[in-house]
Amino acid sequence: MNISEQTKQMMQELLERSNLTEGDILVVGCSSSEIAGGEIGKASSFQLAEEVFHVIHEACQKKKIHLAAQCCEHLNRALIIESDCARQYRLEPVCAVPKPKAGGSFATCAWTTFKQPVTVEHIRATAGIDIGGTLIGMHLKEVAVPVRLSVRQIGKAPIICAITRPKYIGGERASYV
Repeated sequence: MNISEQTKQMMQELLERSNLTEGDILVVGCSSSEIAGGEIGKASSFQLAEEVFHVIHEACQKKKIHLAAQCCEHLNRALIIESDCARQYRLEPVCAVPKPKAGGSFATCAWTTFKQPVTVEHIRATAGIDIGGTLIGMHLKEVAVPVRLSVRQIGKAPIICAITRPKYIGGERASYV
């Protein structure tokens, strides 16, 4: 399976199992270096990032889900989103534009593809995809649940997917006011 096919299969399975609905946010961190078989941040490939991005972006558009592309550590793992997502969730834009070596190729691809991209520092996404160990957990809602898919990697990069759920609080022995 090639990279586009792996990404399509991953998205299909995740969307089937996630119950994401219109307006939800999917955060994606993607190391094109890891996809290529290199060390994260050391072998960036805009072409590979673009291939993965376009498959994910298309799937999100069809489902009417907001895609949040996580930048690399050089931009403190900020996120690139469409301005309508920032307005909907009342997220404050910051002044930063990703580049392949400072923000990452995947985030740069988002910036150049989105209609009205903005950068934000924080988000609370409903689901997430970590391609290559990019550490997306800080951008998920509080209770994240791993989702095991048949696709375990894209290229040479391991993937970890997560969905979130509301907190379980209380229980049979709990008392409420």
